[in-house]
Amino acid sequence: MKVIEQLKEVTLPNGETLTYRMRPGGEKLVLFIHGNMTSSKHWDVLMEAFSEEFTIIAPDQRGFGGSTYNNRASHVKDFSNDIKLFADALNLKKFSLVGWSFGGTVCMQFCADHPEYCEKLVLLASGSTRGYPHYKTNSDGSPDLSNRFTTIEEIESDAMRTIPMQSLYDGKNKDGLKMVWNAAIYTHNQPDEEKYNEYLEDMMTQRNLADIYHVLNTFNISHVDNVAAKGTGEVDKINIPVLNLYGDRDLVVPFIMTQEIIDDFGDKAKNVQLKDCGHSPLIDNLHQLKTEIENFLQ
Repeated sequence: MKVIEQLKEVTLPNGETLTYRMRPGGEKLVLFIHGNMTSSKHWDVLMEAFSEEFTIIAPDQRGFGGSTYNNRASHVKDFSNDIKLFADALNLKKFSLVGWSFGGTVCMQFCADHPEYCEKLVLLASGSTRGYPHYKTNSDGSPDLSNRFTTIEEIESDAMRTIPMQSLYDGKNKDGLKMVWNAAIYTHNQPDEEKYNEYLEDMMTQRNLADIYHVLNTFNISHVDNVAAKGTGEVDKINIPVLNLYGDRDLVVPFIMTQEIIDDFGDKAKNVQLKDCGHSPLIDNLHQLKTEIENFLQ
């Protein structure tokens, strides 16, 4: 088994410094792009288990892990452009992308804007082509599906989601974060105690929570307009093989969002439901996840 190298860093022309992990392997190159509340650290079990035919590079996105957050983000393009500058800085020419959750959103924007870089795209429990909506709440605490936020100021002031989650970060409340993950993500299997603690420590490196909520809410590369963002139709620019992986019991990305991905990509994407998996197939069924991605990339 190949060992993941120690965290490295590279400074980008836009003033951000991205840290990253590499697992050496063969000539085939794949970039793993993490999601919200995580960093490259959360890829560790898949990176270690993945076929040695592949060299794997997993950056920490801006505002996560060891990377800087010198400039706030206002659009998913800020993150996808970081990946482009990162690839240029490391002289990465042709590679595949695997994007998990918010990372899938970033990868879709990257492939639409920079089609010459990516050969294959894997979306893992990804946010929709039409964004991840952030709704106002009813008096009983349920989401008001007729009232979607449209501005960062509204999201920063959201007393039902943003403020409570931010308070867990500010208070270094690992027990609170663990409760959230046990309720929404690790509902079936959990990492062992030592690894779970490492993940919790890693979560608290995030410095951009409201901005992530905002850029997800206003992302829309489909042809369908919504209140938060008009559809750009940029999904049409993604003409490489796409694998869309989703868990059959994902509580974070409901199937209605996955269906939007399926509808918007049409026959350009292969859609695979991961059995007995939630939002973290890496923990729920690593072998199933590894096999599906490797078979697609090979």
